[in-house]
Amino acid sequence: MIVILNPNTDESSEEFKETWDYLNSLENIRTQKHIVQGKFQSLTEIYLFGDTAALSKEAIEVLPAVDRVVRISQEYRILGRHKDNKLSTGFNYNGVHFDQDNLNIFAGLCAVDNKEHVEKMMKALKENGQVCTRMGAYKPRTNPYSFQGHGKTCLPYVFELAGKYSIKVIAMEITHESHVDEIDNALEKMGRPTGVMLQIGTRNIQNFELLKVIGRQNEYPVLLKRGFGITLNESLNAAEYLASEGNANVVFCLRGMKTSFSEPHRNMVDFSVVPAIKRLTRMPVCIDPSHSVGSREADPKGILDVFHATAQGVIAGANMVLVDFHPNPVKALVDGPQALLLEELPRFLEDVQIAREAYEKRVKLLDKYKVKSV
Repeated sequence: MIVILNPNTDESSEEFKETWDYLNSLENIRTQKHIVQGKFQSLTEIYLFGDTAALSKEAIEVLPAVDRVVRISQEYRILGRHKDNKLSTGFNYNGVHFDQDNLNIFAGLCAVDNKEHVEKMMKALKENGQVCTRMGAYKPRTNPYSFQGHGKTCLPYVFELAGKYSIKVIAMEITHESHVDEIDNALEKMGRPTGVMLQIGTRNIQNFELLKVIGRQNEYPVLLKRGFGITLNESLNAAEYLASEGNANVVFCLRGMKTSFSEPHRNMVDFSVVPAIKRLTRMPVCIDPSHSVGSREADPKGILDVFHATAQGVIAGANMVLVDFHPNPVKALVDGPQALLLEELPRFLEDVQIAREAYEKRVKLLDKYKVKSV
């Protein structure tokens, strides 16, 4: 059961205290509070776990701070929509807003190789009006002899350059709980010039102990990539692990499925489920066209498959794009063959904007033809 309080409820108010004390007095019920920060208001949600079937929905709805109560009878207890489309979505982090209605671009290096390339990347982003990027410091690899990332040694110059070029959020994969401490310590020593979105990759999506640890911290939001060989339901339940431990600031990322039918691409592009995830959950949805396509192949007109895949996801309503760029892909230490060139960045961003405008026009058709949400 989810108890949704009135917008902008002050936790020091008597209404909140009375409501909170009542809910905590319920027998065999555990409470967990979560604040959803929207663009214009904050919303406090209180999750009730335990023998909620015996609770009176009506008795809770009359509490002074309560707006409404949603009884849950399905999976994704915290992140799910539960047939209540009024549930607020999204969160703010370091000056950037994430929800199911906007779009953020995270273009950058799949793996940090040297300071020069990091600076060229971030300089190009600033020149093109971007405030987010991806930078891989820790890289899990299938081959134990492959480059595993520079780890904590590259964090100081990555964060320094992010501050220099006004980059607000860096998506950075972590593979062990110790990496969170390394990132936090480096940011603190640098004066926190930027922010980090912790990325959990496809190989770790069922590392449940790691998910629990990341879920228990509320400093950093999480980008969770779908497992490349498990069902969508299993992947969404992994996101619920994060939320159940306290961190519901989660973006769910589609990155393609591993299958023998994926050729000619690296993975089977799964961006058709963008609207399904938005229907089932309240999470913003990210797409990763680089790891889905895995090459720089183009159509006869010269449009790269990565551009096409990106447009497919964006026109379906994606809220974030995670895409590989590199100043010199030939020298990239990870996934160079799929990286876009810095000179392609302006065209990529304009192409994304065309797809986004098409999506927004499709949404406006609902009003024109009086279509109501289910």
